[in-house]
Amino acid sequence: MHMKRREFGGWSALAVGGWAVGLPIGVRAADEAPDALIRRISDEVLTAIRADKGVKTGDLAKVMAIVDSRIMPNVNFQRMTSAAVGPAWRQATPEQQKRLQDEFKLLLVRTYAGALSQIEDETVQMKPLRAAPTDTEVVVRSEIRGRGDPIQLEYRLEKTPGQGAGWKIYNLNVLGVWLMETYRSQFAQEINAKGIDGLITSLADRNKANSARKG
Repeated sequence: MHMKRREFGGWSALAVGGWAVGLPIGVRAADEAPDALIRRISDEVLTAIRADKGVKTGDLAKVMAIVDSRIMPNVNFQRMTSAAVGPAWRQATPEQQKRLQDEFKLLLVRTYAGALSQIEDETVQMKPLRAAPTDTEVVVRSEIRGRGDPIQLEYRLEKTPGQGAGWKIYNLNVLGVWLMETYRSQFAQEINAKGIDGLITSLADRNKANSARKG
């Protein structure tokens, strides 16, 4: 299936944005099946994007506030960042790990905030969940239908122990590309050349450049 780069960016934005709206902080996620969780979040983010002019125009402060209040309870962001950084994550100090998570989160939000404005009249269709009741890691498959060909989105989730924990997203696949593996390839080059601190500096520089461009 042929897709333009702009369309890929928009659908990536929907996928990432889909994490950013939906679950209240608390217990519903603990009792929800993983595909039901993705279904609800997807529906709610589409509604929110259409209703909120700030999100539609890529208002970073508004997007970041949504991420902080909604996304973090539903995503294992440490696992996501460690997957993107790769083996070097285990050698990083706690302070370096924190800075990597902070800069990576900002990079993701800045990268996709503008692309959210492309979302219009799309709908979400869920695929049958292929999982046993005892599985603690699953892939939830969905399809976005709107303009052009349907777009396949897949989410990797893990079931975390503890009251109110429930299912957490830690990776997603857009058009056949698992995003954390893509970032790992990019980050490995920085780490090989300049180490962990070099990667942190590179991410911070990219975020500053994006901020200046937005300004």
